[in-house]
Amino acid sequence: MGIPAGAGRLLGSGRTADVYTLDDHDGQGGLDDHDGLGDGPGGGAWVLRRYRDGYGDAPAEAAVMEYVRGHGYPVPRVRAADARTDLVMERLYGPTVVEAVAAGRLTAGEAGSVLARLLRDLHAIPARRSTDPAVRVLHLDLHPENVLLTPAGPVVIDWSNTDEGPPGRDWSMSAVIVAQVAVDDDPRAPLAEEMLSALLADCPDPALLTGPDGGLGWATGQRAVNPTMSPDEIELLGEARQLIRRLLD
Repeated sequence: MGIPAGAGRLLGSGRTADVYTLDDHDGQGGLDDHDGLGDGPGGGAWVLRRYRDGYGDAPAEAAVMEYVRGHGYPVPRVRAADARTDLVMERLYGPTVVEAVAAGRLTAGEAGSVLARLLRDLHAIPARRSTDPAVRVLHLDLHPENVLLTPAGPVVIDWSNTDEGPPGRDWSMSAVIVAQVAVDDDPRAPLAEEMLSALLADCPDPALLTGPDGGLGWATGQRAVNPTMSPDEIELLGEARQLIRRLLD
């Protein structure tokens, strides 16, 4: 199928994209009103993810998602991708990891371990393009709001930043994103630090982040030039990097 001409109601908006319903099986119900139809976590329902302001490369994102899904990695099924902006994919039901922690369904430590397991499993998949055995598929935005806890288990969404490279970049990017919350003046900061501590404890090798070829400097540099970040978020990067190093010592 191709991209539909129209979209349904708005489900949510992020920094660069909006998500709309397509086959709205659950009528006016919420995300937890899943009726069990279909053969996947989405029950046969679909959503349209539409990028704004020149962001995104939907066909490239879809190709990576289908590749890792073919290796058993938990991602939404993709139905169609068009131009750079529109991606039709399986609708998922369940809270984000952040929402699950807030609701008491997961502890912050358990959430960090979920992220670590997803990173390890992703990096067990061979690169799609590169023949270098040290290179892997990277998500590069794997944080608690990009993991949904569906009835079938955790599923990773938002592959807009995906690339190939050394796994340390993925570990570092996830750690920096969580650490920025942990060092912020935010009521979630203690939970974020607990989550970060569990994530780093499950990292197979601290050198992936802080060794001579580690990805921590790369990740903070990428975050510093990310146009979607606010000046306040950028200002937290130095303290976030220090926290990561302290927890790894």
